Amino acid sequence: MSARIRPDLESIPAYAPGRSRPGAVKLASNETTHGPLPTVAKAIAEAVELANRYPDNMAGELRAAIAEFHDVDVSRVAVGCGSVALCQELVQITCAAPTDEVLFAWRSFEAYPIVTQVGNARAVQVPLTGGYAHDLDAMAAAVTEHTRLIFVCNPNNPTGTAHGRAELIRFLDAVPGHVLVVLDEAYYEYLRLPADDHPDGVEIGRDRPNVLVLRTFSKAYGLAGLRVGYAVGDPEVITALLKVHIPFSVNRLAQAAAIASLEARHELLDRTDHVAAERDRMGDALRSAGYTVPPSEANFVWLPLGERSAEFGEASAAAGVLVRPYGTDGVRVTAGDPHENDLFLAFATNSEVTGRFLG
Repeated sequence: MSARIRPDLESIPAYAPGRSRPGAVKLASNETTHGPLPTVAKAIAEAVELANRYPDNMAGELRAAIAEFHDVDVSRVAVGCGSVALCQELVQITCAAPTDEVLFAWRSFEAYPIVTQVGNARAVQVPLTGGYAHDLDAMAAAVTEHTRLIFVCNPNNPTGTAHGRAELIRFLDAVPGHVLVVLDEAYYEYLRLPADDHPDGVEIGRDRPNVLVLRTFSKAYGLAGLRVGYAVGDPEVITALLKVHIPFSVNRLAQAAAIASLEARHELLDRTDHVAAERDRMGDALRSAGYTVPPSEANFVWLPLGERSAEFGEASAAAGVLVRPYGTDGVRVTAGDPHENDLFLAFATNSEVTGRFLG
């Protein structure tokens, strides 16, 4: 007799990362192409020497460094094994019954429906606008007495669109104070919106106890392989997160690397200017070739190719560039090094390809 497993797990898809293939250019995962800085690599190497010891379960030094960086009290900071682990923990601390609802835009980060169902809650998906952005008015209207948690991915993965500060505040004002709103800012460092409308979730949430912000070291800081993200929010929410935190899940190397990366943040964040420039160059070239490409504030561009998304992904792979199709919605292409992006653009803007996919 087989062990009894939750029957609803049969309907939960496993998280599907961007694929890799030897010899191919990988623009399927939103990684940075730059490795850790020498100072960060040194911190990692030194941490390896203590790999026989458990890491600090409370990540005290890292939490203190993040708190100092954001000018908040350490009681407002939690860390996790990537921000996606924190997403699942947020469902755990807010949802207790199958009728509890987690609200998010769709298409958005593909982990949201997974962590919601794993948490035995009900997912409520609100379609994006015609411009491939969060429909904040529709999301506010979708809040019910059962809504416990709202994810707002800003910039949105995989479409790259972002809302400014004024729009976010208007949305937050419309959400009841007992509903936790999570501003998932995994791509925050790539935002280039005007300063007077820059949507810094940490600043927005300072006087809003029901707002929590997620950031990660996986993208702009180049630590995707070490898995460390963090949350900034009200101390009561942070205390709850610490209760469901999987012990020692943020390993010693990740903590050391994240601390060293914060110390070198100016050099690391300078790299985002080059990524943003490449992102914009790719978007302009694709639009000139006839593709619809929404404005991106992340480190990727989105091609809403609908039913032809998978076919486009396979054709790109055959040309030596791995991209990320999303069902029948579209294709996400990460901004890599210039020569990698050039290889993709040579494929995508070829007249035979545009005729095939845009005709």
